[in-house]
Amino acid sequence: MADDLGDEWWENQPTGADSSPEASDGEGGGDTEVMQQETVPVPVPSEETKQPKECFLIQSKERKENTTKTRKRRKKKITDVLAKSEPKPGLPEDLQKLMKDYYSSRRSVIELEELNLPDSCFLKANDLTHSLSSYLKEICPKWVKLRKNHSEKKSVLMLIVCSSATRALELIRSMTAFRGDSKVIKLFAKHIKVQEQVKLLEKRVVHLGVGTPGRIKELVKQGGFNLNPLKFLVFDWNWRDQKLRRMMDIPEIRKEVFELLEMGVLSLCKSESLKLGLF
Repeated sequence: MADDLGDEWWENQPTGADSSPEASDGEGGGDTEVMQQETVPVPVPSEETKQPKECFLIQSKERKENTTKTRKRRKKKITDVLAKSEPKPGLPEDLQKLMKDYYSSRRSVIELEELNLPDSCFLKANDLTHSLSSYLKEICPKWVKLRKNHSEKKSVLMLIVCSSATRALELIRSMTAFRGDSKVIKLFAKHIKVQEQVKLLEKRVVHLGVGTPGRIKELVKQGGFNLNPLKFLVFDWNWRDQKLRRMMDIPEIRKEVFELLEMGVLSLCKSESLKLGLF
């Protein structure tokens, strides 16, 4: 009987993995699962793999900031140098050097020597203490007598060359004490057509002209302006604009000045009938 019961008991037990003593023991199965969780590491993103990316981004930002800062510093540095540079009065040697540099690649050595002007054709330079009126009085003390004897139309006795129309108007206002009753004509392109200026020069006698080299050059080309009666040619040499540039520092103005000089001014200077001044 005992053997029969034992056979029946074993037959009634469920088959498979659950039938093992280890599986049926709840505590024992729990321990193995805990051990498996402890021994198998969960993959955690390493901090070392993140750092290179973060460092790369920071470096790129720093580089961009550094490049922008250096650019700004360079601009400020140039402006600071110009602002701190002490103004120096223009000398005849300065004009001679500019002419030599301008024509050196276009002229032969002999032609460059022909461009040299005698020292006798230069007026006394402005020592930066003069106003325009006081400077003109110093270089031309007999102006009143000179202008009374002037009767030729399409010409002037004194020509002041500057860089812009705005500057020309400033110069005209600042020379009131010198000009007196002299007739003054504006020789620039802003709001004034060439033909209008030609008619004014043909209509009446003018003593003083103030303008830009481009418009003066155009008037000479069209035959509306005669340089031969000219006695004084004054360049607005030392004045600086908002960018701290002098008239001869601007390439376009410098080119027009030299072209104007070649249209008869140099020959008049060499014949000593015309004097050059650097204000």
